[in-house]
Amino acid sequence: MNMDSGTSRDSESPPPSDVVQPDQAGGEEREGNDSNPSIGVDVIRRMLRTMPLSPGVYRMLNVKGEVLYVGKARVLKNRVTSYTRLSALSDRIRRMVSETASMEIVTTHTEAEALLLEANYIKRMKPRFNILLRDDKTYPWLVMTTGHDFPQVTRYRGKITKDMEHWGPFASAWAVNQTIALLQRVFLLRTCSDSVLESRKRPCLLYQIRRCSGPCADRISRDDYRELVRQASDFLSGKDSRLHDELVAAMEKAAEHLDYEAAAVVRDRIRALAQMQEASVINPSSVRDGDVISLWQEAGQVCIQVFFIRGGRNNGNRACFPVHARDEAPGDILAAFLGQFYDDKPVPPLLLVNHDVPEHELIEEALGLQGGRKVSIVKPQRGERRDVVVHAERNAREALERKLAESAGQVRLLEGVARIFGLDAPPARIEVYDNSHIMGTHPYGVMIVGGPEGFERRAYRKFSIKGPVTPGDDFAMMREVLQRRFARALKESEAGDTSSWPDVLLIDGGAGQYSAVKGVLDDLGVTDVTLVAIAKGPDRDAGREWFFMEGREPFQLEPRDPVLYYLQRLRDEAHRFAITTHRAGRSKTLVTSELDGIPGIGPGRKKALLNRFGSARGVREAGLSELEATSGINKELARTIYGHFHPEWSAM
Repeated sequence: MNMDSGTSRDSESPPPSDVVQPDQAGGEEREGNDSNPSIGVDVIRRMLRTMPLSPGVYRMLNVKGEVLYVGKARVLKNRVTSYTRLSALSDRIRRMVSETASMEIVTTHTEAEALLLEANYIKRMKPRFNILLRDDKTYPWLVMTTGHDFPQVTRYRGKITKDMEHWGPFASAWAVNQTIALLQRVFLLRTCSDSVLESRKRPCLLYQIRRCSGPCADRISRDDYRELVRQASDFLSGKDSRLHDELVAAMEKAAEHLDYEAAAVVRDRIRALAQMQEASVINPSSVRDGDVISLWQEAGQVCIQVFFIRGGRNNGNRACFPVHARDEAPGDILAAFLGQFYDDKPVPPLLLVNHDVPEHELIEEALGLQGGRKVSIVKPQRGERRDVVVHAERNAREALERKLAESAGQVRLLEGVARIFGLDAPPARIEVYDNSHIMGTHPYGVMIVGGPEGFERRAYRKFSIKGPVTPGDDFAMMREVLQRRFARALKESEAGDTSSWPDVLLIDGGAGQYSAVKGVLDDLGVTDVTLVAIAKGPDRDAGREWFFMEGREPFQLEPRDPVLYYLQRLRDEAHRFAITTHRAGRSKTLVTSELDGIPGIGPGRKKALLNRFGSARGVREAGLSELEATSGINKELARTIYGHFHPEWSAM
């Protein structure tokens, strides 16, 4: 694949039209003019003069250098030529062509490689004329620690490395926790940390209720625990055909030796295993490893439900809502979804879908190339697999209906906000600000965002107050937050990006807070934002809030007004976010130890000392010989540690 080395130019303005700039990867030209831009079909026709007859990816850019559209082609010249025949294009695509000021191409060896690169570009650049999957969440995994006598099972998020024994992905943390709970019942594996394991002398409650085998108190040997680990690993990997027979034999053997307590433990494990192995539409026996992907389209919107099936078990489901044009066909949306969804996730060998996918053989080839194994995309027509797809489709329909109902209710609330605050139209973006500190220490300001889609958590921002600010001066804190926020927003606006410009600013406070914020906005020249301050009523009663706005006397809303409830939720969400941000920042400064100031003690040696002695106090009270016996601590470092806690000794 000939990778484009000029991706950093995407945000730059195109060079003048009399300059032809070849791409460093070869074959790419970029034309345009800032003062008199060449737009539309003429640009495309000039690009066709040097367009190669090879597979690749093309990008259409406007005069600002913003990516409008990313596409792939088996023959680039043939595909791009189709954009010059305007009569055959839809209104939306004609509008895209009319805004095109330059193009960039990247050639690849195969069309499958082009498909993978296209999905990667779309997910990274988010061009507005493409179907977009806005799914930036990380998916959790179930991980078993290695290199330990008593491996631990735990939930994990992040990049999976080769030295991890892992299973997943799971749709949510809840799905992982459910699996861990069942693993505890069947295989009695520990979930406690290494430090707890090494410091505990008596078994915990999980051992008492038969959810752990008690390695912390030597209630199980290393070999027996390893056997439990093997069984769990085989079960999670789908190699569980003999497990039931093994457990039955173990129960009968314990009964023969009159060890009825051990037999009862194994009996409970058999029952829990049977519960996990129950086959149904949720846990299909005919699907060992695969994803069930069903799409439902209604009112110009789409929901795609993905069920993760691994080892014959359901690892949970996730609802996705791609952004697309209203006239997009379900199959085209599904095809775009598959490329973007698996851009950063392992691809299972089987994908069950409820719509025919265009170019499904090409997508199979591309996903197989990415995953390193054969991938099949199947639309089942009958049997259990069909039932599973229908079940996922029903979930997609219900999720979309809920979203549409919530959106309709949200629109009515925003219309009410516009009516009460005298706006010309319902606000598309409401920003709410709040501060949090304790007697002026660890001060933080936060911004939360609300709009037609509810709380937009990806737009939330945290501001660590830099000062200088007098401790406890909330006005000065808010002034700093607003100055930093709008200084950046003004720069973005000057560059043509107004997507983050608010319609309403809601401030938690009264007339004083309103005046402070109004002064900041006036100093910055921000005049097109409606500023509102919300203050609690008498005795800080919710429902009797006062609102402060320019040109109006302070006013209250009816106690049962739905718009009042909505504004209260916005304020309370900002307050919650401010408190959690402050606590997290404060915790970082509190997580310190007496060991941190000792030369030569880094995270690894600190952990070794705490694991051996249990606490910094234990290290302080340890003798020199005990310190020398600690893993990773040599004699010289042991003397340094001992001298740190006993300065009179080091002076001798």
